[in-house]
Amino acid sequence: MNNAPNKKRNLKLWEALALSLGMVGPTLAMSGNAQGLIDSVGKALPIVFVLGLVGIALIAYGFIRLTRFYNHAGSAYGLVGKTIGPRAGFFSGFAIMGTYLFFSIATLAALGAFTNAFLQALFPASHIEIPWIVTAAVGVVFSWILNSRDGQTVARVLMVIEGVGIILMLVLAAVIIIHQPATTEQHASLFSLNGVSFQAVMAAVVAAFLSWAGFEACATLGEETENPQRNIPLALLGSIVLTGILFVGMMYVQTLGFGTSEAGLNAFKNSANSLGTLSQTYVGTVFSLCMLFTAMMSAFAANLSAAATSSRLLFALARDGFGHSCFAEVSAKTHQPRNALTLVLVVSLLVDVAAWLTGKPSMGTGNSAIDAYFYFAVIGSVCLMITYLMIESGVINFITRMGQNIPKWELLLPVLGIVIMVVSLYYNVVGQEDLFSPALVAFYWCIAGLTIIVSAPRLVRNIGLSLSEEFSAPAEPLTTAIPQKESV
Repeated sequence: MNNAPNKKRNLKLWEALALSLGMVGPTLAMSGNAQGLIDSVGKALPIVFVLGLVGIALIAYGFIRLTRFYNHAGSAYGLVGKTIGPRAGFFSGFAIMGTYLFFSIATLAALGAFTNAFLQALFPASHIEIPWIVTAAVGVVFSWILNSRDGQTVARVLMVIEGVGIILMLVLAAVIIIHQPATTEQHASLFSLNGVSFQAVMAAVVAAFLSWAGFEACATLGEETENPQRNIPLALLGSIVLTGILFVGMMYVQTLGFGTSEAGLNAFKNSANSLGTLSQTYVGTVFSLCMLFTAMMSAFAANLSAAATSSRLLFALARDGFGHSCFAEVSAKTHQPRNALTLVLVVSLLVDVAAWLTGKPSMGTGNSAIDAYFYFAVIGSVCLMITYLMIESGVINFITRMGQNIPKWELLLPVLGIVIMVVSLYYNVVGQEDLFSPALVAFYWCIAGLTIIVSAPRLVRNIGLSLSEEFSAPAEPLTTAIPQKESV
């Protein structure tokens, strides 16, 4: 580890895009994110995802607008800190660090669940099942090894995994469309909300919206990417456009594949892995195994991205005086924040070990790995919604006070984004009676961050000084802590 400036920016546009794609996990999302929505909206899944795409596009506007001017390893921490102030910046940074820490915990559990699903499909007669914590532990080892190398290695691994998954989904989509032609009325019914209540639509849109959670992960590469004021906004836009088209298209194809009848929708709802089920039905066993294997690898890719992003956020906070200074160090050889990465992965594994040993949390799926995945993913998602709310507020402040050349009509976009975030948070929190429900745990995490920043004026001073220095001149990527700052 060293305290010297890092090497020159060397990540390309596609490598930044790869981190966001890996975090969104298209194959993972399309395998299991729709089933819980069918009771609410039935066959109207495609139009629900269209509405979800509109919502996430409004949030993406905020990140794209700000990263055209500012780039920081702390993502929302730096962006909100610059546009609103150090207290708001730390709060946002703490919230989004929690997001990716909880995503790291969740995706390790998902890796365990999807590995067993693949093995059971590969050896149906043996009923083989590995304790999911063993798979999670193996995932931690490989995640540490790959993330400890240079950022380009991680980007290439992510692009290969998700690239293969996207190709397989497109092949499956083509086969389903050929074998399951639909009438004009059937096509129209998939994009109609007739018979669906407004409350059901809003609740489903919130869930669909969260399929894009993590699209902004590439913003943490702002100090490592070539020409970041161009490439980071393009990577953000690319992740939204690519996954938006893919998600809406695959929701349409999957609904068509299972059928729009009551029996078909029930089969869709009860499928543990919808892409695997459709692959078996329309193509065959070998293709289905390939799809299940890719979904398993997509879970690993999501953990790889979550650990990379969370470690950079911890690094950025430690660089400005939060926590021990060792987390602000980078490897002299690979220029990666290995100490921060190690802490993130160790904490992730320990939490999963506790979940495995206790059988908690219980989300009613009957599978402790899936329960852990859903529980911690929801915690991370709610933390992320709070971060998005702060980003949209930062954009408004930026346009009104700093962006003299930005048309004022653009204020409408972050205002609409704030409305969507408030509605999303409402539908996640309303009716919660369990004090340890995932939504409330997310609020506890954010309250902890708020308590820290309110009670630590020295940290506020450090953050304000750091952000002024980091944004006042072109900074070398991933530089380490400034010696004269005090840790809090």
